[in-house]
Amino acid sequence: MEQKGRAWIELNIEHLRHNVGQFQELLPAGCAMMPAVKANAYGHGAPLIAASLQQMGIRDFCVASMNEAIELRKAGITGQILILGYTPPGQFPELAEYRLTQTVVDYPYAVRLNDYGRPLRVHVGIDTGMHRLGERSGNTETIRRIWDLKNLTITGVFSHLCVSDGTSQSDRDYTRAQIKNFTSIVRSLHKRGISGFKMHLQGSYGVLNYPDLRFDYARIGIALYGALSLPHDKTKAAVRLKPVLSLKARIECVKPLYAGESVGYGLDYTARTDKKIAAVSIGYADGIPRGLSNRGYALVHGKKAAIIGRICMDQLMIDVSDIPQAAAGDEAIFIGACGPNEITAGEVAQCADTISNEILSRLGERLERVVSG
Repeated sequence: MEQKGRAWIELNIEHLRHNVGQFQELLPAGCAMMPAVKANAYGHGAPLIAASLQQMGIRDFCVASMNEAIELRKAGITGQILILGYTPPGQFPELAEYRLTQTVVDYPYAVRLNDYGRPLRVHVGIDTGMHRLGERSGNTETIRRIWDLKNLTITGVFSHLCVSDGTSQSDRDYTRAQIKNFTSIVRSLHKRGISGFKMHLQGSYGVLNYPDLRFDYARIGIALYGALSLPHDKTKAAVRLKPVLSLKARIECVKPLYAGESVGYGLDYTARTDKKIAAVSIGYADGIPRGLSNRGYALVHGKKAAIIGRICMDQLMIDVSDIPQAAAGDEAIFIGACGPNEITAGEVAQCADTISNEILSRLGERLERVVSG
């Protein structure tokens, strides 16, 4: 594997294959994976990840927007691509041109899709309690009327579980209520003679914590990439996931910082004793949260090196006083393993007061994606 550039992402496709296998064993018979490759496949690189998954036999994908879907089509992805979010009417022609499936976000939007005048494939969104997109599950007759719209080919019905990652009794009760709302509307449609559509409800935590549910698709996102939202997250399912992504950058130079001297914008860090510091070629424009200033760390030669001073747009500084062999050109690892130590995306997220989904999905486009496995 060739490593290039100032800062890059390494993608382990064998780990991705392993994670796919873990979920295929967990999912009930007849349930297919519909991986979420939105937000550039959570920062991993959507065309590359989708192509790898397609080679593994996966044919259905979901994204957030029209542009994400078109990018996949142009990259040669041939299966179903479901747009989970809103597509403006001015882009309805591309739905047909690129053979995309659009989410019906509510009944008025279904009418607008129908009024386009050409057949369009859609999945109907049902709001079972998240109160984001979808027609409310209690509006049974309104939902049924969507099937009267002759230009819509309805191939799916879905909802989303909003606290399936929670382990409290109230979270589990709310999730069970959402499941009940969803199955009730499906039964109501079937009683009216409406059938022939696929069903999906679970994301990553919906599968990990409610693996007994039996639907046609599972929209697995963050867990497919071998990460959980936070390092202390607990799941019901006994799966062993492997991280697909590592984030690395080059040390640009190593220099002394003497006692009493400060470093970086705002002189935000002052050395109490003599230090050896290194400037690293990665910053917040690459997706390193500025909130890790004076809080996060990297791995250099397998040892922890604290981030000191304010993280800049294109660089940051680390303390390598205890790593005498650190030199210009060395790797600094911000997500990944080296020797006995590892930094997970969840640990970075916890340090930055967010979740790993945000950390990964905000990794910058100028980072090279280098594939292994």
